[in-house]
Amino acid sequence: MKVFYGVQGTGNGHITRARVMAKELYYAGIDVTFLFTGKNTSHYFDMEIFQQYLVKSGLTFSLRNGQVKYLKTAVDAKPVQFYKDVTALDLKPYDLIISDFEPVTAWAAKKCKKTILGIGHQYAFNYDIPKAGVDPLASMVMKYFAPVDMGIGLHWHHFNQPILPPIIETHEPPTAINKNKIIVYLPFEEPASVVKLLAPLVDFDFHIYSSVVEASGFDHIQCKPLSREGFKQDFYDCAGIISNAGFELASESLHAGKKILAKPLHSQMEQLSNAFALQQLGYGQTMYELDTQVVEAWLYNQNAVRVTYPNVAQIIVQWITQGMPEMTADFIASVWRKVDVLQIQQ
Repeated sequence: MKVFYGVQGTGNGHITRARVMAKELYYAGIDVTFLFTGKNTSHYFDMEIFQQYLVKSGLTFSLRNGQVKYLKTAVDAKPVQFYKDVTALDLKPYDLIISDFEPVTAWAAKKCKKTILGIGHQYAFNYDIPKAGVDPLASMVMKYFAPVDMGIGLHWHHFNQPILPPIIETHEPPTAINKNKIIVYLPFEEPASVVKLLAPLVDFDFHIYSSVVEASGFDHIQCKPLSREGFKQDFYDCAGIISNAGFELASESLHAGKKILAKPLHSQMEQLSNAFALQQLGYGQTMYELDTQVVEAWLYNQNAVRVTYPNVAQIIVQWITQGMPEMTADFIASVWRKVDVLQIQQ
């Protein structure tokens, strides 16, 4: 089987999910070509698992100070280049086209009249799940940014809808954690603002991961370059995560039993909805501005939630190799029965 798999590369969450899917697809003997769009080639890192992949500009959102700038997004869209990328992409040799909210692949499949399968968090928004920040523009983006014929939506809870749990690497939780160790990943905030936020909190050790690395000037704040292996090592024994309200990192944090403080991007429906869902489920806390007092209160709260998820990537790949039969209510329920939620004290 030959598969073409498009991945939205603007943030690292989609790429993290694609790594897990790649492992299972290769293990099943499937020939996969990946396409990544949304940022420059030089900004991708640790891509060795993707045996053959392409990079194109695609479409992305312009962000500043934690807020989506829709006017600048429209100005920077490069519609001519996008049209050329779509037109040049020949998907006819492939047996299956998959998009993780990646627009070039989605629109090229439409052009070639090829059926396209969507796998990702965004496709859960086709159903009645917790939503916030919904407006006509956001709804239009969700519908037309990367349209698919069938979407497998992913979320932390089923909400009585035909969606599946997150696709993550399913490791055993750590045997011990460092209660004072906190990972900070706020890629859409100004680094100086993040350091200022954490500077007064000297009783904790913060590990800030960022594409722009400058010394913090504080012993308790380490600024580190983006690195998958370095992040994994720090993530293993940390107590919690301060991040934007992206889906994938929160999923991994829940699976590992890390407490979560999420700051959603302003004017970004998906992130606002994720923050709302975390609160509704009792899986994490949120802040809507950089607020040291909110961070301090969260740091001293030792309650966390561990949600054990099954190997959803393996389940989906097995479903693909079986010819993609209808996902019945019984099938979806059987997957969710493998999910276990546990309240823990750190």
